[in-house]
Amino acid sequence: MLDASGSVIVRGALAHWTPAGPDRARLRAMLGRDWVRYSRLPRTWMRERFAASRLLLRYAAAAALDTAPDLVDLAYQPGGRPFVRGCDQIAISLSHTEDILVVGVSREGRVGVDVERASRALAGTGAEAQGCARCEREALEGVEGEERNDVLVRLWTLKEAYSKALGQGLRLRFTEFGFALAAEGPRLVRPDGTPVDGESWRFATFADGRYVISAAVQDGGFGGGADLSVGTAFDEGLLGALFRSGPERLRS
Repeated sequence: MLDASGSVIVRGALAHWTPAGPDRARLRAMLGRDWVRYSRLPRTWMRERFAASRLLLRYAAAAALDTAPDLVDLAYQPGGRPFVRGCDQIAISLSHTEDILVVGVSREGRVGVDVERASRALAGTGAEAQGCARCEREALEGVEGEERNDVLVRLWTLKEAYSKALGQGLRLRFTEFGFALAAEGPRLVRPDGTPVDGESWRFATFADGRYVISAAVQDGGFGGGADLSVGTAFDEGLLGALFRSGPERLRS
């Protein structure tokens, strides 16, 4: 799938990727440089979430690189964006909330993913003023209730995904850029609503009723344009196909 589309999004359940059992030596080897941060987390649920998300990220990167997950050396840029040390063939991104983990992998250029609970309350909380460009606030005029909140969650995840792809995180002011939610897919726009020139970025949002997942992928000119259609970029069966052995190695 990665060869065909240039980018993939994989989704995993927190419970499946949470390591169990006493084999701390094996977990330490799998986490690599992340072991220090893992061991310093003060609460069990924090350590479990951290370990599960990094295991999924390693397995996804390993599948893309055709190598073993314990040979994947994760590192982080100053803005927090993960990358595989010594390997520029792929770009990776990670997001998680509640019991879902999401990883983006791209061979085309930079990638960012974000996931939020679909019912997260944003309308009426100041999210419009803090997270929306002028054109987005204008587009929201007359949109009320659940529909307004749905639009805000979609916009928020798109902005998170784009800022993660850039390695900026929340340092990038969300009011300084926007998205037009067109029928053919989200388009990056300036605060006044005019489109950003160029075709180097692709954006998409996937919703299953419980969660909203957004992705931003840059075409870095290394091949064909990234395909973010649901049928190619996001596949319910991809996780099982690529990672069937998964963290069971840590449970034995």
